[in-house]
Amino acid sequence: MNQNYTRYTFSNSVKKAQEKFGSRAAYQKVELQGADQFILTAREISFINGRDGFYMATVGENGWPYVQFRGGAKGFIRVLNHETLGIADFRGNMQYITTGNINATGKAALILLDYPTRRRLKIWTETEVLDPARHVNLLEKLTVEGYDAVIERLFVFHIKAFDWNCPQHITPRYTLEEIKTDLLPNNLDIIKDCRPQHLKSDSHPNNSNEPK
Repeated sequence: MNQNYTRYTFSNSVKKAQEKFGSRAAYQKVELQGADQFILTAREISFINGRDGFYMATVGENGWPYVQFRGGAKGFIRVLNHETLGIADFRGNMQYITTGNINATGKAALILLDYPTRRRLKIWTETEVLDPARHVNLLEKLTVEGYDAVIERLFVFHIKAFDWNCPQHITPRYTLEEIKTDLLPNNLDIIKDCRPQHLKSDSHPNNSNEPK
């Protein structure tokens, strides 16, 4: 079996569900013959560098899953090498559910989304929680210049597998920055047509072509 996401996701119960709904034969080929997917290529690195947030799933020792959003300035998720990611974890509500779960199991799954292009990257990781005071060099690499937040710990994600997911059911969404830089300049005609009638220049009394 090659090292891809099927190694970590296709449990016996999952395989039974695939058999029941008719997809087992197709996914068995992926499981046995699919390419390795744990070393990041230029495609994944570029995608990761452009994100300003991601979703992280962990499981506690009691078996309950937990999903949390992690956000920051664009590029705060750092590619340390082709098999490792890292972030500086900022102070939040101080519940420490994700931190505790990782300390207990050492695992996390990440989902990174680019809503405008409807692209989704899933990553399975073995994860470490590190003290910034004891890892000063790593702290320097993960610190986001100009981002005003208290760094409490460092998360290091050792990639075991990743998979690009299909764009189905992802609704495009845009940040204010994306609206200003991408949408507005390229859709001026549409925006003009959406203005109320009394604000359109060709309907203003001062712009009439009739003789005065």
